[in-house]
Amino acid sequence: MKIQAPPGMRDFYPDDMRLQNWLFDAWRASSRVFGFSEYEGPIFEYLDLYTLKSGEGIVSELFNFEDRGGRRFAIRPEMTPTLARMVAARAGALPRPIKWFSIPRMCRAEKPQKGRLREFFQWNADVLGVDEPLADAEVIAVAVDFLRRIGLTADDVEVRLSSRPLAGALLATLGIGPERCEQAFGLLDRRGKQSAEEFARAWQGAFGTVVTSEKVEDLLSCATLSESLSVIDNISSVGTPADERAALASTIRALQAALAHFGVADFCRWDLTIARGLAYYTGVIFEIFPKRVSSRALAGGGRYDNLTGMLGSVRVPGVGFGMGDAPMIEFLRDIGRLPQLGDSLDVFVIAADERHVPEALRLVSVFRSAGVATDFSYKVGGLGKQFKAAAGRNARFAVVVGEELETRGELTIKNLTTGEQAGRKADAVRADPRSVVDSA
Repeated sequence: MKIQAPPGMRDFYPDDMRLQNWLFDAWRASSRVFGFSEYEGPIFEYLDLYTLKSGEGIVSELFNFEDRGGRRFAIRPEMTPTLARMVAARAGALPRPIKWFSIPRMCRAEKPQKGRLREFFQWNADVLGVDEPLADAEVIAVAVDFLRRIGLTADDVEVRLSSRPLAGALLATLGIGPERCEQAFGLLDRRGKQSAEEFARAWQGAFGTVVTSEKVEDLLSCATLSESLSVIDNISSVGTPADERAALASTIRALQAALAHFGVADFCRWDLTIARGLAYYTGVIFEIFPKRVSSRALAGGGRYDNLTGMLGSVRVPGVGFGMGDAPMIEFLRDIGRLPQLGDSLDVFVIAADERHVPEALRLVSVFRSAGVATDFSYKVGGLGKQFKAAAGRNARFAVVVGEELETRGELTIKNLTTGEQAGRKADAVRADPRSVVDSA
């Protein structure tokens, strides 16, 4: 019987791992230059951690199980609940601001499709303990830093911004009160995955014909920030206090200014149809989309100020995002921007014949001890075959142990990029093995 990888799971062969590590390295580099510290959590959590914020309906979307003690667990589908639990456990001891990032493996029990798998890795970056919109701007800025780091520009991708409070206030002008906003946001979040007809039917089923889907889309499709904010002046008719309207406008304008100061405003535009289906969002939300190809969101996040309070701890405001590996790699493949990554070595040691194998192996150990990536042939064939093996491994240098070692005390060093070849005293190489690669 032939056994394959489970549906929606992936095997990572060496070529795949090089690409994965390239992506992870870029994620870590952007996180660290922004001052974020890396953390990790368990691969599975108590199921209650997810049902507490999303209800029992979330269970069908999770890989969940019961252990021998009758406890209910679920493999983590996202990282924010784990982060909130960890911060809540030490809320009084952690210095502010809390700027953490992680690249965890996660799972969701859903139908696999392009760019969305059952098992995936996700870059998460969060700032907790800060109410100011400057934190929201920095979280967006670190995401943009990564996009720039891998060669993408504002012509390739955009950050679509929205605000839960502003969108909710606008819905209120249509008679959709706070008690039904989450239902409306849930429908709007699925809008991009449906045809216009399907969305209209779902909306009508929930809200009837008094507030039509066309009216909602027209209201939330304000193209500019100024157009979005101008609506706030008309919210008084639904009972939003003036001080709340002023604070909301001030927060959004402060965010816009901070994005400009960070030099990322050209990547951003306001789109109040962005909803984000998770109910724990309380403020600004955003998603990152390709501009030239049709694709699902590459990342998404926003402000969640009450999540630690839901876990029985003190309120610790937070803002963050998640970016999956699969949609990002698929997007880069679609636009022909995946990097060309090959296996590589610093040195390939060649024994000219069987007599020189012991010395070749000792030399391999010398190079490796100095941190020089080194390999050799298990079987001693002709020099031509061994040079071919070195080229196949993309080695920068070949070091030949042969007759010259006996007659002149030298090793033959060949630069496999330029073809240049020269002898070098073996004692000098043993004393400073890095000189072989550092002199290039």
